[in-house]
Amino acid sequence: MASSSSLTQEKKITLKAADGKLIEVEEAVAMEMETVKSFFVDNDNATNDMVVQLQNVSRTPPPPVEEVKAFDALFLENKSNDQLNEMIMVANFLNTKDLLDFLIDATAKLIKDNTVEYDGEFFEIKNDYAPEEEDAEIRAEYNWVFEGLDKD
Repeated sequence: MASSSSLTQEKKITLKAADGKLIEVEEAVAMEMETVKSFFVDNDNATNDMVVQLQNVSRTPPPPVEEVKAFDALFLENKSNDQLNEMIMVANFLNTKDLLDFLIDATAKLIKDNTVEYDGEFFEIKNDYAPEEEDAEIRAEYNWVFEGLDKD
């Protein structure tokens, strides 16, 4: 049986700089690099255990992308739903696309697989249906929406 730490480890991709040095990075981090991402898109037979050659990089890439990922996670840590929603409103008003995309992605991860009721509370959406209407009409028509959801 696999240990719990091995189950939570993310897939790694190995990058090789022109100087021959190798660096392993998490798949999600590597896919932020368009050159690496296009390698996998362009090569149907490519697998994560392949080494991606970075011919125009004279030395192993520094860790700034990984540091940014860690900062992003730390930035969102302990933020309430209200704070997250407020940051989205501000980013939208200021038209800061990258920040808005980041916050919307974080929100999507938070609400994924939750109940309609939880998501309604998260976004402060008032349910306009009487319980009888919702149960009889809505749940019957859109039953697939309610399957396999977490209560929180």
